[in-house]
Amino acid sequence: MEMNREKLCTSKADVSSDSAYHCSTCHDDEEWSNTSRGRAKSRSLSASPALGSTKEFRRTRSLHGPCPVTTFGPKACMLQNPKTIMHIQDPASQRLTWNKPPKSVLVIKKIRDASLLQPFKELCVYLTEEKNMIVYVEKKVLEDPAIANDENFGPVKKKFCTFREDYDDISNQIDFIICLGGDGTLLYASSLFQGSVPPVMAFHLGSLGFLTPFNFENFQSQVTQVIEGNAALVLRSRLKVKVVKEHREKMTVQNGIEENGVASTNIEKEVGKQIMQYQVLNEVVVDRGPSSYLSNVDVFLNGHLITTVQGDGVIVSTPTGSTAYAAAAGASMIHPNVPAIMITPICPHSLSFRPIVVPAGVELKIMLSPDARNTAWVSFDGRKRQEICHGDSISITTSCYPLPSICFRDPVSDWFESLAECLHWNVRKKQNNFAVEEEEF
Repeated sequence: MEMNREKLCTSKADVSSDSAYHCSTCHDDEEWSNTSRGRAKSRSLSASPALGSTKEFRRTRSLHGPCPVTTFGPKACMLQNPKTIMHIQDPASQRLTWNKPPKSVLVIKKIRDASLLQPFKELCVYLTEEKNMIVYVEKKVLEDPAIANDENFGPVKKKFCTFREDYDDISNQIDFIICLGGDGTLLYASSLFQGSVPPVMAFHLGSLGFLTPFNFENFQSQVTQVIEGNAALVLRSRLKVKVVKEHREKMTVQNGIEENGVASTNIEKEVGKQIMQYQVLNEVVVDRGPSSYLSNVDVFLNGHLITTVQGDGVIVSTPTGSTAYAAAAGASMIHPNVPAIMITPICPHSLSFRPIVVPAGVELKIMLSPDARNTAWVSFDGRKRQEICHGDSISITTSCYPLPSICFRDPVSDWFESLAECLHWNVRKKQNNFAVEEEEF
């Protein structure tokens, strides 16, 4: 085996580019070792907050695994196409940094929750008076009587910048986001930014809190660490969704004259196409709506029909959404750093229809089947629900604008802690050991 290894190392000089053997992104400082099995020594990655301190926290290998060798045997190799290369950063090295000190922050508070009024006021006072931050708040939050009638909070409230959803564009004015509430506040924050999303810091003040890792007790020190750029990030991929509707106009046309008068019918006339686009963090749900018939929709992958869903509907989710509606429908749970899209049927009328995971780069298209008995309905993270008719289409692919969620510890620890605390993953009473020792023979 060592002879083969030496032969491999010497033959590298004959190849025009080192990229044919290993990825330069993954193996910049990787050293070859003469082990008996001929394996390359793994690269150590720093997970420490400071860029210079690499001695205290070291990794033995990348969490994404080794970059595969792209030479196969003595003569075959992978065709090098720069357009198809996707560089994936190791989750341990995903850390927040600021090009300039942050000056503005968007505070999102769960509406109609009296228990959040005091935390909201404390946070806003700290941000405006202690950190001299420009605080953006949605206008309907300040319309709460408990906030509007609080005279002591009045001087702080006058410093706020307000906005209205779907009316004001704040995408280029926010440096980072703080959410107070449950997972819904994070989904709402995602919906406000249809392009690049600022870093999101989510405090657990809601019901479930799977996506909100921070507790509010020590918010001052935690917010200070974020402002200083001392935090880990998890990039939660989003779905780019395009809905194309055949815009129809109902017109009343005289269809004929009967004995008792003139009979007319409503005819839908196609007058163009309506295109809508959305950025989705959790899932796109296509269901049968109020109809009692089965949902009957065709699913295409890169232009090829892969299946027809006959059941209550289908869920197309991100890895973040795999722990939401998809998990309730029987899907597997995927770590948010895994580049993938999950397709999960809802109560399919087939015993063999299992959830599947497809690569993140594919393009899915969902349309009503030509022989469908009824229309379908679609929603995006539980919002913007609308009807899908014959001829309409829903195109879904992975967005290039992920949601950077700030971690309490790191992407792996936070995820498994949420599985244990929120979903009670693999919780059961442990099996007892034998009380009596076996006799020795």
